Amino acid sequence: MTSIKNTLSRRTVLKGAAALGVGVLAAPTVLRAQPAAVKIGLLQPMSGFLSGDGQLASIGAKVAVEEVNAAGGIKALDGAPIELIIGDSQSNAEAGAQATETLNDEGVSIITGGFASGISTTATQAAARYDLPFIVDTAVSDAITGRGLSNTFRFGPSFSIATGIALENLQRLNDAAEDKAKTVALVHEDGLFGSGLAGLMQEKLPGMGFEIVEVISHPTPARDMSNVVLRLRSLNPDLIIPSHYYNEFVLFARTLQQQRVKPKGIYAIFGGAASSYRFVNEYPEAAEGVMDCNHWGMPDHPATAKLMQAVKDEGTFYAYNTPTNYALIHVVAQALEKAGSSDRGALTEVLKTEEFDPTVMPYGTVKFDETGQNQNALPLNTQVQNGDIKVIYPEEYAQADPIFPVN
Repeated sequence: MTSIKNTLSRRTVLKGAAALGVGVLAAPTVLRAQPAAVKIGLLQPMSGFLSGDGQLASIGAKVAVEEVNAAGGIKALDGAPIELIIGDSQSNAEAGAQATETLNDEGVSIITGGFASGISTTATQAAARYDLPFIVDTAVSDAITGRGLSNTFRFGPSFSIATGIALENLQRLNDAAEDKAKTVALVHEDGLFGSGLAGLMQEKLPGMGFEIVEVISHPTPARDMSNVVLRLRSLNPDLIIPSHYYNEFVLFARTLQQQRVKPKGIYAIFGGAASSYRFVNEYPEAAEGVMDCNHWGMPDHPATAKLMQAVKDEGTFYAYNTPTNYALIHVVAQALEKAGSSDRGALTEVLKTEEFDPTVMPYGTVKFDETGQNQNALPLNTQVQNGDIKVIYPEEYAQADPIFPVN
């Protein structure tokens, strides 16, 4: 009996050894190392008073990452997937710089986002210390790309680009109106964003035949707009041009409605809520007729419906942050393919020299000039009409004719 057991054991060992041999031979196929993920940093205000914008941006970025990875990853890097690492700027500039340091420590190859001008200014400066390429999404201060930082790029339009287009469209709008606007009041937040825009308006509007009757500044965040609106009621301007972030824009528009201040038009430039479906859905009367010149995706692009549904699935409302950051991740994926590398220097060089498909954004192609500004960035003019946001300019993207004067 013992002999039989020993024989069986020997046979079993031999069979096991044969099986092991097959396993070892097959291992290169089964256990072949997968390429390491390419880490992309997304800097957004995920907490604090701007957190709604950060959430919307992250939704767009995540959808793009899923698309790239589902399509086989970065093919030039043997199918390496993208790993999105989100840094929280906490809605302030100092924390934005700290979050950039953390993303650098995480080993990201590139950072996108920033959102606000103040945050983007400090964050890109921090990234420059590590030659870490940074593509700003929606921050508009001209100074961001005016400092000679070789690592800094801006995807969307700057103050100067958007203001030129916005004022050109405003002139066309007013010229076509029977009851023309002659007087303007500027209302702006007192940070880099609002102050910079107000300065450009003060420089340009008089030459267009508009009289600026008042320039009113307010802090961000703001808790009350009553005094601002009372002043506007006494001035009774034909046109109000506001520059706020989301919460202040909503508060301002609601206070105008409550105080029955009804100008011929509210014409925002980078209006914080004017191009947000949350504002339109929650405060339809205050939103109706509001015009904006802002970041906005092409309404008929196939990705637009997909992104709107993704935002809805997250229980929130669509705004420009989502398509902008969706497009940015796709641009980064294209840069990785063109560079054939996740090296920071290689990516910076490709961004300086190549052109990219902006997918859902109306830019034709993305081409960064010597300052890092996307020279083809184009804002779209929208207007809230019958509870919906419609593109009114330029004609190639227009969904409706503008209504002006509104009252």
